Amino acid sequence: MIKEGDKVLLYGDDGSKIIITVEAGKKKGTHLGHVDMDELIGKEYGDTIVFGKNNRVFYILKPTYVDLIFNMKRRTQIIYPKDASYILFKLDIKPGDRVIDTGVGSGAMCGAFARIVGKEGKVYGYERREDFYNLAKKNLEYWGLVDNVELKLRDISGGFDEVNVDALMLDVPDPHNYIEQCWQALKGGGKMGIICPTTNQVQEVLEKLYEYPFIDVEVWENLMRRYKPNPERLRPFDRMVAHTTYLVFATKVLKK
Repeated sequence: MIKEGDKVLLYGDDGSKIIITVEAGKKKGTHLGHVDMDELIGKEYGDTIVFGKNNRVFYILKPTYVDLIFNMKRRTQIIYPKDASYILFKLDIKPGDRVIDTGVGSGAMCGAFARIVGKEGKVYGYERREDFYNLAKKNLEYWGLVDNVELKLRDISGGFDEVNVDALMLDVPDPHNYIEQCWQALKGGGKMGIICPTTNQVQEVLEKLYEYPFIDVEVWENLMRRYKPNPERLRPFDRMVAHTTYLVFATKVLKK
């Protein structure tokens, strides 16, 4: 049963989505009309609600993490779900892990790590810009994940406080300058992922990686194409999110 404080996603037949945090006695203004939140309380996910001038029907659903991050406040480009999901698998993130996330930005990837490691693990988020740090903290609080994260307003040039972490994500403008610090923080066999928007950054990162005991070095670009779910006219959407970033992965060993 939906109660005050729950987050709900109102899904229209045309694919429109509205995310609401339920507050008793209040109405939520949208471009389609006002939603009386008292009408949501007591309903179940999967039920419907009717509102607006045209009395449109909306399904009441629980928003996914993807829904939340695409509707969050942000000042930076987020890591797209197609890349974030691959990062989680390639870094072998699991409950109880200790993970460093550098360049937290708006907190989307940091939150993805936090969901997986759970309360038994910990994500250590490093962000050098105070405005990004404050925004990421607010987003993590909104998602209910802030307790799984230790946020730090710090530059990483001096290294990390943590050692022997299971995985590390490096998402900064000049990643090649911090490979040594990352190697020092990882445990033997620990996984590292690096975001590189351009090919010249990939080259710089690869050159630096090979100066240290890293193995299993890979470079990836992920492309996904969505299809229109019409059984009579099945075809791709006319537009797609194509290139988003390059992903570099490596595994720390103690010596080569």
